[in-house]
Amino acid sequence: MFKIFIVEDDKQLVRLLDNNLTKFGFETKSVDDFETVRAQFEQYQPHLVLLDVNLPNFDGFYWCRQIRTISTCPILFISARDSKMDQVMALENGADDYITKPFEYEIVIAKINSQLRRAYGSYAISNNERTTTVNGLKLDVEKMKLSLQENEIELSHTEAKILDELMKKTERLVSRDRLLEKIWDDQVFVDDNTLNVYITRVRKKLTSLGIHDAIQTIRGQGYRLLPNWEEE
Repeated sequence: MFKIFIVEDDKQLVRLLDNNLTKFGFETKSVDDFETVRAQFEQYQPHLVLLDVNLPNFDGFYWCRQIRTISTCPILFISARDSKMDQVMALENGADDYITKPFEYEIVIAKINSQLRRAYGSYAISNNERTTTVNGLKLDVEKMKLSLQENEIELSHTEAKILDELMKKTERLVSRDRLLEKIWDDQVFVDDNTLNVYITRVRKKLTSLGIHDAIQTIRGQGYRLLPNWEEE
């Protein structure tokens, strides 16, 4: 049974989420102290988090960063704040998706199931796909780690999936549609700008390893990974 951790201060919404999630076979726990969200997360060890932006004491972006220091489980924001900047900030702070209020519960359930499949189920990385190496750059998709020489960094689940696709097709064009299909099976609900945000994040991760300008944008088509770094 998958466990869902609900970080939301609207008690009525928490009850509705709990009722709907329980109906679909999920186990849930909601936060009871908004000063100890990370500690409660560690104790509960959920498979997925539903997280609001506006919270007492610290906002959802803060708690998303805190959770990301200890876990790569899917995090879905649920918020009445519907600006593109809020959605971009959520992704930049480590979220996997963003749902605006009011929402249809069928959509929430579909997005939860999609993320769970990606992280743990039928779309999860199989054993023979654990690592990909290009010119000394090694990607461990399962552990969501990227390394070059002695340097290693952590990736989000989505960043790892994007790099996996680009590295497996080095120097070949990977279309935007292919990346969306690879990452989100419910891409009809994905803002096209979301992929741009993730590509920017992946480029920053590569830069932190000393790799610059390796992802080439083919305007209107997609992206290409160029192994322009030296293997030592």
